[in-house]
Amino acid sequence: MVANLRHPPVLSETRGKLTPHAPLAPLVWFKSGGAAEWLFEPKDVDDLSAFLAVLDPSVPVMALGLGSNMIVRDGGVPGVVVRLGKAFAKVDVLDATTLRCGGGASGILVSSTARDAGIGGVEFLRSIPGTVGGFVRMNGGAYGREVKDILVECDVVLRSGERRTLPLDALGYTYRHSELPEGAVVVGATFRGHPAEPAAIQAEMDRIAASREATQPLRSKTGGSTFKNPPGTRAWKEIDEAGCRGLRLGDAQVSEKHCNFLLNLGKASSAEIEALGEEVRARVKAHSGIELEWEIQRVGVAR
Repeated sequence: MVANLRHPPVLSETRGKLTPHAPLAPLVWFKSGGAAEWLFEPKDVDDLSAFLAVLDPSVPVMALGLGSNMIVRDGGVPGVVVRLGKAFAKVDVLDATTLRCGGGASGILVSSTARDAGIGGVEFLRSIPGTVGGFVRMNGGAYGREVKDILVECDVVLRSGERRTLPLDALGYTYRHSELPEGAVVVGATFRGHPAEPAAIQAEMDRIAASREATQPLRSKTGGSTFKNPPGTRAWKEIDEAGCRGLRLGDAQVSEKHCNFLLNLGKASSAEIEALGEEVRARVKAHSGIELEWEIQRVGVAR
């Protein structure tokens, strides 16, 4: 435990909800893992900024979106986990090509709003199960597009509580990576697409949805794509060729439908899920010499 959080100094000053020892398993797709030392759900941006400004700088802060690409370790997450709620889930149309999105808005909401406004180029967000904050931090992408292709700027609240707007070139984007400061929370982003017919946008969204349905275990307890695609190949292909399709450790299993997905078949612990991932990495390394890199974020401490 972080000692200076046992009696949080800002409890009486926050307008949002601050919960001690908050279970995170119900909030993440794997449905496993421990608790947050504190879970903070701010009322709005001002509330978040004020909270972080008076929080001891030594206390770690982590943002949580839909928890769709994350393993929360069984010992839980020390410090404060920030979860953005409905106040951060709005999407506004600024002009014929531009959207202003809250950090808690889902990819489905963003892409649907874009469709209704005749803004193309953001359909790929329909296929990423997460929120704008996570997309921006991880340079989320699918179907040949990435956030760096549509991002104009993002609004963040730094660990100090300072609010700042960062342009695209300040984020240092590479494949599934940004250089956002540690502890920063993405509270909004501006995306720019291009004019398109709503019917054409819907057709592309339908194509993406059908492709996901056919190839991914969407109705399972999973964490999405587990490993980054290595240069010149695909992670699932290397995993399959290393004989890992269907590989199981307790209730953790490599999906038979898509080898780059790990599944919780029932009561798998986060330790089992992570260990299975490491076993896959070892087998791929032994088979092809390729070192798979985790794409899933692994947070917290082992039990």
